[in-house]
Amino acid sequence: MSVLSRVEAASKIMVALDKPDAAAALALADRLQGSGIWVKVGMELFFAAGPSIVRELKSRGFRIFLDLKMHDIPNTVRGGARSITRLGVDLFNVHGAGGLAMMRAAAEGVREAVEAGGAQQAPIVIAVTQLTSTSQFVLNEQIGIAGSIEQAVVRYAGLAKEAGLQGVVASPLEVAAIKAACGTGFITVTPGIRPKGSDAGDQTRITTPSEAVGIGTDYLVIGRPITAANDPATALDNILKEMTE
Repeated sequence: MSVLSRVEAASKIMVALDKPDAAAALALADRLQGSGIWVKVGMELFFAAGPSIVRELKSRGFRIFLDLKMHDIPNTVRGGARSITRLGVDLFNVHGAGGLAMMRAAAEGVREAVEAGGAQQAPIVIAVTQLTSTSQFVLNEQIGIAGSIEQAVVRYAGLAKEAGLQGVVASPLEVAAIKAACGTGFITVTPGIRPKGSDAGDQTRITTPSEAVGIGTDYLVIGRPITAANDPATALDNILKEMTE
């Protein structure tokens, strides 16, 4: 594997703006502006600030991953995908547990929005496989899925590809299996990234940034190691150094 440049490393990072309101999120984003990273808008921020937060972040030049994990009947997800596409995000997700028809509906909603002229570009659509907080015990005994986490993740990834989606969310530990099953061009977005010495928090399937890059993931979602730092810009800079050295 070749060594990443700083620009290449930054383009792989998605910083999770898990803040309670627009003011806090934008203040954090402004401290990271110009770094070349993506930002992730999740449920806490989107439900508090609404679609306007996406427009504010786009005006600052950020690429946006809208992380709402849509999981509903196909018709509802199709409509949600149309609305999200018109909003102008760069990437969004649905939950793979919704099944093949639901994931196909998400892809159809994107196409409908673009064909109707309501969007300048089609966003990347990916499926959530298993949360990085899910342990083997939780998968088998609480969610009720038999087999290993890797088997469940690869099964969802295969369905996502069949549905016409471009990738999945999974832990870095499953990236190699996903790429083997779905091809190297199938996108992997990986939470559960913790720099050396960081607290794992509520994550159970984690790696360091450099390990994730070595595994071959496409995007690294990083939240608290950057957003909870006293100096988020310095924390990001340290992660970029780890990824490029």
